[in-house]
Amino acid sequence: MQQKPFHSGFAVLVGRPNTGKSTLLNTLIGEKIAIVSNRPQTTRNQIVGILNQEDRQLVFVDTPGVHTPRTKLGNYMIQSVQDALEGIDLLLALVDVTAIGPKDRELVQSLSEKKCRKLLLLNKIDLVEPRKLLGIIDSFKDLGYDEIYPISAKDGDGVDAVRQDLLSHLPVGPKYYPDDMVTSQTERQICAEIIREKALRNLRDEVPHGIGVEIASFKETDTLITIYANLFCEKDSHKWIIIGKGGSMIKEIGSEARKEIEDILGIRINLQLWVKVRPDWRNNAQDLKDLGYVSDK
Repeated sequence: MQQKPFHSGFAVLVGRPNTGKSTLLNTLIGEKIAIVSNRPQTTRNQIVGILNQEDRQLVFVDTPGVHTPRTKLGNYMIQSVQDALEGIDLLLALVDVTAIGPKDRELVQSLSEKKCRKLLLLNKIDLVEPRKLLGIIDSFKDLGYDEIYPISAKDGDGVDAVRQDLLSHLPVGPKYYPDDMVTSQTERQICAEIIREKALRNLRDEVPHGIGVEIASFKETDTLITIYANLFCEKDSHKWIIIGKGGSMIKEIGSEARKEIEDILGIRINLQLWVKVRPDWRNNAQDLKDLGYVSDK
């Protein structure tokens, strides 16, 4: 009996900041792969999520929000998006239907020129009236996308149709990752991102963009992982906001991060957080490398 061919491919998620790419990735995979917050530019690296089926493997690549960079970190993020768009099989262009502006339409138009199957996803439909949504769909119909899907990445509405569309259009190809892998991130990277997510969710507006997380030490035994992590910020005033009165803020960040890391890794965690000031680290190539970013530009 002839064996069925295996199908595989890469689907890249692209959009402006806060369009819901990371939430969608988590919903498509069915597990939390990427950190999520309501802060713009939460995602700084390409995040790979892997959906495995018996005869198919769909590899998702979540990218940083497309924006005008003002730092070397910003330049790295935009280069990361451009790199992800090379040689892809499927494209998911996301738009937040509650905040469509000229830059969103400009990005969608530019992405429509890609030579692959292209899906335009109109996200956050749970926040707009159906009549308004119909007008939004009509305004994008002539851009050359293969399909337009209104979705709510948060609630899951419309996501199954997107997933099935992608799976049904995978080319014949190899298995890129083992069956039991759902992300290419290492445990250290996952822990750093979770800590950063909790900082993003708890801190004031002026602090989060200047937060970087470094896993200084990661020691494992059969029953315990001890993690020492540094939270870098750019100003002394930010350091004391992160620490909080009597250490209250850093304790809250640490407590939330520890619980989630324990849930994901399935082992008890001893998490120790330290706050350090690195002025203008987002423009320092060596600091970017130390924090897991690569920028020679």
